[in-house]
Amino acid sequence: MTPIYAVGDIHGQKEMLDHALALIEADGGPDAQVVFLGDYTDRGPDSRAVVETLIAGRDAGRNWVFVKGNHDRSFTRFVRDGRQHDPRVKSGISWLNPRLGGTATLNAYGVVGVSEFARDAVTGLEYLTTFRTADEDWDIDRLRQEAGRVIPATHLDFLDALPLWHATDELLFVHAGLRPDIALEDQDPEDLIWIRDGFLDSDHDFGKLVVHGHTALDHPQHFGNRVDLDGGAGYGKPLIPAVFEGRDCWLLTEQGRVALTP
Repeated sequence: MTPIYAVGDIHGQKEMLDHALALIEADGGPDAQVVFLGDYTDRGPDSRAVVETLIAGRDAGRNWVFVKGNHDRSFTRFVRDGRQHDPRVKSGISWLNPRLGGTATLNAYGVVGVSEFARDAVTGLEYLTTFRTADEDWDIDRLRQEAGRVIPATHLDFLDALPLWHATDELLFVHAGLRPDIALEDQDPEDLIWIRDGFLDSDHDFGKLVVHGHTALDHPQHFGNRVDLDGGAGYGKPLIPAVFEGRDCWLLTEQGRVALTP
């Protein structure tokens, strides 16, 4: 049975990504199939290098598959359209807020500064008021202009074109999850990159083992019908890759495979 490897949310952690890829190659060789579960950007220090690594692997013909995460979409929406908010972020904070990590992504692309915010008294949404650079203060329009100037279109195009899921005979890879009792082709795309309620608390048999990220844990966990591989790399915890043979799962460590069971 050919193994399939998976990498959870990377969140701009280039050194962790390199380590995860080294563990995968040590276990499965340079031609191993790897599925990346989205959220390549935000929070961590080097989103640019992460995206460059993924694009380079694709262009080199590596057997890599990528699905889209909510942070990847928020990044491209800000640069292309100036959107700071997503309705699924109930707190109303801006994508640029450190909690979501957009400013860290811009910094990684050379747009270096500190974001300051205010809340709209009517909508309650948080908006950027000032982006403080070393030389001057920018408003949102100037920030967007600079971001659009320095961020390669190839990076935005890569992230925009990513699919929302990838399926094999035994496994379904998706960033956030899906709703029970709805056919995959009928799933709301918003759920595929955002869902928690209705999925995380479900013991529904989805027909395949669902492999996802999005909901950060202290360590990857197997829940029987799903495996959550977001071990919190966006918050500085290790990025731990996994390998699947059929539905059997192992985490990869320096000491080798460690079985991950419900």
